[in-house]
Amino acid sequence: MASTLEENNPHSQAPKPNFMVKLKENLIFKSKWAELNGAMGDLGTYIPIVLALTLASHLNLGTTLIFTGVYNFVTGAIYGVPMPVQPMKSIAAVAISNPEFGIPEVMAAGICTAGILFILGVTGLMQIVYRLIPISVVRGIQLAQGLSFAMTAVKYIRNVQDFAKSKSGGQRDWVGLDGLLLALICAVFIVIVNGAGDDGDRVDNQESETRTGQKVQKIIFSLPSAFLIFLLGVVLAIIRGPNAIKGFKFGPSRIEVMSISKHAWKQGFIKGTIPQLPLSVLNSVIAVCKLSTDLFPEREVTATSVSMTVGLMNLIGCWFGAMPCCHGAGGLAGQYKFGGRSGGCVALLGVAKLVLGLVLGSSMVKVLTQFPVGVLGVLLLFAGIELAMCARDMNTKDEAFVVLVCTSVSLVGSSAALGFLCGIVVHLLLKMRNMGSNGQSCSDVLWFHRNP
Repeated sequence: MASTLEENNPHSQAPKPNFMVKLKENLIFKSKWAELNGAMGDLGTYIPIVLALTLASHLNLGTTLIFTGVYNFVTGAIYGVPMPVQPMKSIAAVAISNPEFGIPEVMAAGICTAGILFILGVTGLMQIVYRLIPISVVRGIQLAQGLSFAMTAVKYIRNVQDFAKSKSGGQRDWVGLDGLLLALICAVFIVIVNGAGDDGDRVDNQESETRTGQKVQKIIFSLPSAFLIFLLGVVLAIIRGPNAIKGFKFGPSRIEVMSISKHAWKQGFIKGTIPQLPLSVLNSVIAVCKLSTDLFPEREVTATSVSMTVGLMNLIGCWFGAMPCCHGAGGLAGQYKFGGRSGGCVALLGVAKLVLGLVLGSSMVKVLTQFPVGVLGVLLLFAGIELAMCARDMNTKDEAFVVLVCTSVSLVGSSAALGFLCGIVVHLLLKMRNMGSNGQSCSDVLWFHRNP
C-alpha cells in the first residue's frame, strides 16, 4: 500500500546517488591508455615553470609535488573531468625575473589571490560574472592563451633555454639528445597518431581500406603518443645526466609552515596578486568553465565551484611552501587533446606526483634539469593549438571581430585583463550600433550574454 502511494505521489523523487559513489564514478577510466596519455598533456606547462621556480627561487619541489598531487586527485574526483592543476603563471614570472621576490612573497601572493577567489566563489559573484561575459570575449581570451602557449612552445623547440634566468639562449643544435631533429620527430609522431583530435573515429568510415589496413591504422591511432614521448624524455634525461640518479635522496622533503613578514605580504600583494588576479578570474575560472561545458556538456562545472577549489588549494598549500596553483583552460585542452576524458586522468597524474614527492622529494630536480626541453615544447605546442581551436565556433563577423580584437590586445600588451577590457568595450559598441536596426533595447545591450 505504501509503495502504491509513493508511486502515485507526484512529489516523490528518486533517491539521489550517494556522494561517495559519485566520486568513485568520476574516477573511472574511459580508456586506460587514453587516460594515461591524457595525463601527460599538461606537463609542457607544469615542468618548465616548476623547474624555473626551483632553480631561481629555491621552491621546495618535494612539497610542491605532494600538494599538487593531492590537488590533482581531489579535483579529478570532484569534477569527473581532466581538470588541470597549473602554476599561477604571473606570480611565477615575477619570482623568476626578480631575485628580491622570494618564496615568502610568492606564498603571500598565492594566499591573497586564493582568498579573493574563494570569497568571489562563496558569495556567488563569480557565477554572476561568468553568466554576463560575452562568449566572443571568452573565445578571445582562449585564443590568446592558446597562441601564447604555442609561441612559447616554438621558443622551447628552436632555442636553448635557461629556466633559472627565464631566458632563451642560442639556436638549438639539429642533432643531439635535445636536438631540433628530435623535437620535429616527436611532433610528426603526434600528428600521425592524434591528427587534429578527432578521437580516431575516422578509421571506421574508410570503406575503401582493407581490413588489414584498418587494423594497422587502429593500432597506430590508439598509441599513447604523449606518454611515449614523455617516457622517451625521461630515458634521455637519465642518459644526459647519469650522475643525477646517484644523487637521489629517498624520502620526502621537510615540510614546514611558512613565516611571512609584513613586508612579504605587501610585496606579494602588489607585485604578485594584482597582476595574477585578472588572469586567474579569466583563464582559471571563466575560460575553464566554458571549455569544460564545450567538451563535457553532461558534466556540471560551475564558476562558483572552480573559484572555490582554486581558493582552497592555495589557502592550504601555500602556508607549507607549495607552489601557488590554479586550474587552466590550456591544461584542460592539452589533456583532452591527448585522450583525457575523466577525472581518473588527473587523479592518476596526482598519484604519480604524490609518490615521487614522498619517495624522492626535491632530489627529483636533478633529473628534471636534464629533461629535453624541445620535447616539452612539443607537448606544450599541441596543448596551445587545442585551446586556440576553441574559437572556431564563432559564426558571425561581429563575433569574430571581437575575438580578434581581444586576442590581439592580449598578445601584444601581454595582458589578458587589457584584452578582456577592450573586448568588452568593442562588444558593447557593436551592440549599440546594431540596437536600432534589429530592435534591441538598451537593457538587451547591457545584459548582453548569459552563459549556460
